[in-house]
Amino acid sequence: MRSYHYLAAVGLLLLAAGFALLVQAPVVAQEATPEPMGEPPFLAEFYHAWLGSAHADASAEAFVHWDAEGEIPPECAKCHSTPGYRDFLGVDETAFGTVDNPAPIGTVITCDACHNSVASAMTNVVFPSGVEVVDSSGTARCMQCHQGRASTDQVNAALTEAGLAEAPDEVNAELGFINIHYYAAAATLYGSDVRGGYQYDGQRYQPKNQHVPGYNTCAGCHSPHTLEVRVQECAVCHEDVETVEDLRFVRMQGSGVDYDGDGDDGEGIAEEIETLQEMLYQAIQTYASEVAGTPIVYDEHAYPYFFIDTNANGEVDEGEAAFPNKYNAFTGNLLKAAYNYQVTKKDPGGFAHNPKYHIQLLFDSIQSLNAAIGEQVDMAEAHRNDPGHFDSTAEAFRHWDEDGAVPGTCARCHTAGGLPVFLANGTNIAAAPSESLACSTCHDDFSEFTVYEVDEVRFPSGAVLGFGEAEPSNLCLACHQGRESTVSVNAAITRAGVGDDEVSEALTFRNVHYFAAGASLFGTEAKGAYEYEGKEYNGRNLHAEDAPNDCAGCHQKHELTIRIGSCEDCHDNVEEQEDVLLIRTEGEGEEAIDYDGDGDATEPIRDEIMALEEVLFAAIQQYAGETVGTAIAYDAHTHPYWFTDTNGNGTADADEVNGDNRYATWTPTLLRAAYNYQYTQKDPGDFAHNPDYILQVLYDSIEAIGGGDAVANFTRPPVE
Repeated sequence: MRSYHYLAAVGLLLLAAGFALLVQAPVVAQEATPEPMGEPPFLAEFYHAWLGSAHADASAEAFVHWDAEGEIPPECAKCHSTPGYRDFLGVDETAFGTVDNPAPIGTVITCDACHNSVASAMTNVVFPSGVEVVDSSGTARCMQCHQGRASTDQVNAALTEAGLAEAPDEVNAELGFINIHYYAAAATLYGSDVRGGYQYDGQRYQPKNQHVPGYNTCAGCHSPHTLEVRVQECAVCHEDVETVEDLRFVRMQGSGVDYDGDGDDGEGIAEEIETLQEMLYQAIQTYASEVAGTPIVYDEHAYPYFFIDTNANGEVDEGEAAFPNKYNAFTGNLLKAAYNYQVTKKDPGGFAHNPKYHIQLLFDSIQSLNAAIGEQVDMAEAHRNDPGHFDSTAEAFRHWDEDGAVPGTCARCHTAGGLPVFLANGTNIAAAPSESLACSTCHDDFSEFTVYEVDEVRFPSGAVLGFGEAEPSNLCLACHQGRESTVSVNAAITRAGVGDDEVSEALTFRNVHYFAAGASLFGTEAKGAYEYEGKEYNGRNLHAEDAPNDCAGCHQKHELTIRIGSCEDCHDNVEEQEDVLLIRTEGEGEEAIDYDGDGDATEPIRDEIMALEEVLFAAIQQYAGETVGTAIAYDAHTHPYWFTDTNGNGTADADEVNGDNRYATWTPTLLRAAYNYQYTQKDPGDFAHNPDYILQVLYDSIEAIGGGDAVANFTRPPVE
């Protein structure tokens, strides 16, 4: 064993020495990289791969920009020379993390920049925002340079120094453009985690973009020597990809909205970004003329990129893209938007690195400028965020960001890897927050895109249910089942040991959780809603015989939108998503029933349900005030949802909606009714999932808390 380690060490030393020998010529080359004589054959493949890369292009502006000065300044040397990068690493016996000396001109990025002991062991990268990222994949050496040179923080600091932090539309002639720099791919990749783009206050942004496993790092997608994209590996999932150019037309299944609002939600994600860039540039030019009072133009090839449009024709004319004509009428809002425009332009691979982050930056920049201009950019049909499972800004995924971990009790449904872990182990442990769900959440194979096979699912009530052996929709039930049931509510009441109308400190609100569509669909088989003793309820709701009867049959699997085409077969008036709200279907030979007693037996079934919800809420408030003696208010968006109505006005006011004011005087009667009210609020599709079951639950809740007279005008759906 010792001799093996010795030989391995010698081999590594020889390899390093070989690389060092091979790079001597490029280190001093200025106009061309000469072919080395007699390169070791075991290095030839890597050397020739590097030789054709941008890192070896000795004639590129990135390496010749300082030739006239005779040296590369320390602030630039790190990324524009091998000596500068090695100085930054400290392999030249200087301090790690800083460049202490100017670098000589005539160098490129050679093998010994990255192939040395410090670079190989490096895992931590500090971005311009000050955020430190730990990346143990070996690509930290890439991110040291491909991170940009500015961030939200630098922009805000400049605005504060210029006195514009509180006057965003005021011009300051001393305020110059802030440039993120070039190819800031790592800043894009890590998104909101490192704040590379300008992130507007009050908005949530996409964190690090997670591709499929194995393709989440620089070297996972690019050859580390040629820098080229591994196109053949992209083609495993993206069938139409044969060339790098084809990548522009890729669109992930989770990107199911029309971001730029042009009516085409099937175009490549790069095309969506390009249109949003055009829209932002339009807003920038309009704002500059209307608000700043000085027309503006942009030239991506000339520093500092934004210039005064001297003849106000909207185009860069000869002589305008010159430094003396740099734009000098920036406001805070204009600088933020111009900065984001540049961020998206200077990472041409942003559509792959983190497209949603770029879309959000562009969208918010347009909206910000629109608020101050008369001729606004039309954003009526544009979208900022993805739907449901892929909405990285949603509370369902961002709730635990400050904690740094999603508890095991939540990880199954609120992290990308939670469901596979649960299916394999029957339980979850705490996990790091994820951007959203991912392909790997449901798919166990990325060549055939098969899903994990699940035959049945255990619900909170203990019931084991499913749509059939290995039916894909069983995966949906694993999360869309709620977290409480009749069983758990009864258990809480039994533990409290009090009568129906007696207050107990041991009782707290039981929250079914969100979108328990599976529990609604299976009705009394799942007992997701509270079912009153002595009452009978409908079981699984079955659509028409030839109609869809599971999750994937009614919903698009990725966008989660309704398959309107399936509805149209039976419901003549359904043409848009919103039209399903108007559906009312009676079984063949059935007489229409006026469930809410308003005299209209033909109104949409959703309206019947909403009417009973209103009555139940009023009965809950009346019971709380008159029987319990403590007024109650409800806020659907704030845990724990029920609060003490301190001023008795029947509304949850801002100062009442907080954890310290949670409703604490529960009786079993009040708890059951409040649980069922919340149940119907948190399954907004209950009118389609199982309307008769929901109406039965609401009817019984009103009767239990308000007495027989409260339901005298209502009709309870018959039990099938």
